[in-house]
Amino acid sequence: MAQPNNRLDQVVLEARRNAEKREAGYRAQALKIFPWVCGGCARTFTHANLQLLEVHHKNSNHEDNPPDGGNWELLCTYCHEHEHSKLKDMAGRTAVGNEATASTHNPFAELKALMESRKRG
Repeated sequence: MAQPNNRLDQVVLEARRNAEKREAGYRAQALKIFPWVCGGCARTFTHANLQLLEVHHKNSNHEDNPPDGGNWELLCTYCHEHEHSKLKDMAGRTAVGNEATASTHNPFAELKALMESRKRG
């Protein structure tokens, strides 16, 4: 890997290293505590496919890693992605009264007239 040549590169590199260390710690711990079964779809895992089993933080706080695993659940890659997509969907919703206006553009507005003109001539 190339040497970081500015402060931002150094900060990003350090953050990645810390995240990898943190993940390695709680992942290893979660794999010791819990059976290797997806909490979403109940798929079972072995050493051969264990890389597809991920640790999900129930409260979305990756810093909250209690030793008893109370904030974790093991999810397969697909169920884990589904859980995070639900969070994105909830975050994207607007508050009551702040709904976005509906689109008024109709790409087919002139289609009927165009078809009628083709029938005639």
